Amino acid sequence: MDALEAMTAPAPRVLSIDIFRGLTMLVMIFVNDLAGVQGLPWWTYHMPQGVNGMTYVDVVFPAFLFIVGMTIPLSVERRLQQDGSQWKLWRHILLRFAGLAILGIFIANTSKVDPRLSGVNVEAWSLVGFVGALLLWNVYAEPSGTRTILFKCAGFVMLFAMLSIFRRAATGGQTVWLDFSYWEILGLIAKAYLAVCILYVPLRRWRWAPLVLLTLLCALNVASRMGLAPILRQLPFWVWPFGRGDLASITLAGIVASQIFLTGSFAKTVRQQAVWAAGYAAVLVIAGWLFVGLGVAKNAGTPSWCLWSSAISVLLFLGLYWGVDVKGRSAWARFARPAGANTLLTYLLPDIFYAAFGLSYAPAWLGSGLPGAARSLGFTAVMLGVAALLTRWRVRLQL
Repeated sequence: MDALEAMTAPAPRVLSIDIFRGLTMLVMIFVNDLAGVQGLPWWTYHMPQGVNGMTYVDVVFPAFLFIVGMTIPLSVERRLQQDGSQWKLWRHILLRFAGLAILGIFIANTSKVDPRLSGVNVEAWSLVGFVGALLLWNVYAEPSGTRTILFKCAGFVMLFAMLSIFRRAATGGQTVWLDFSYWEILGLIAKAYLAVCILYVPLRRWRWAPLVLLTLLCALNVASRMGLAPILRQLPFWVWPFGRGDLASITLAGIVASQIFLTGSFAKTVRQQAVWAAGYAAVLVIAGWLFVGLGVAKNAGTPSWCLWSSAISVLLFLGLYWGVDVKGRSAWARFARPAGANTLLTYLLPDIFYAAFGLSYAPAWLGSGLPGAARSLGFTAVMLGVAALLTRWRVRLQL
């Protein structure tokens, strides 16, 4: 099992989850590269800051959070069945959170390295750090072998060294260290993962706990949006890991979906699962309409954006589950399965490519319009192909 798969590994393996994750990864690579292409319709980009609305691009990140939630119940139960130790379960959760947070902060700072202050150029700093991450978190054939230990130690030293020498110039001109204000997507997933585990794990035996917790997080998001809990905005993550409830609510929405489709908490037959899923999505859509007056915006994490993104993920997974797990039609998605099963590696590949070749890797005439869109599509195909090849060569990342 790997890391970005929600940063929680399902057991037994559910093929529709792998495909859902792989397709989400595919779209994320595509839209991230497409962001540098000009002259395309408005719906091919994120909705601009301060503008109400959603495009399909604004639903990609929530889909990852949703998958995180779907895999948490299965991962937790698997680990407890294997060992039964609450201490080891929480050690695993905290180590996974820490790994994702470190990677997120590293990626977020790759564009802020000051070569003069750090003593190394941006490309070298980024590549050494990425290679260190690959060596440190790769899954080796002999987990306790001497070569494995040496590789992991070398990876730790390389990543730690790059983080240690990092320096940048602050606005006032003074030399400062890493910027922790934004943890990048991996760090945001890490925050949501830890927050939801804190809520879900102690209450997991109560069937209705996820629904109640989801309602409370949505209420927190509404209250935060209305300015009713200003003190929560000032508390550091270590004191209040739930933020304003937005990202955690999407993750918890995935846990509820897992109860419908995978754990048998609410539905035993495929027909019951479909009815529950459709009703669940309808409730999320209606709730989103109730709070549309608070805005619809990804960057602001508004309640409507969270609820509608969750509803879309429910319906998308319902379709995949029906076609893949119930009808057994999965051959069409073979191209996406390596990205779904080795997601963290696939996620890092574009950043490694950009570090090596720069964001402007293509000629100028491929930077706008349909040629630019074709470039991004080709780039996505190459990244998926490289991920499939590396997976076949047993290069897999796991936090």
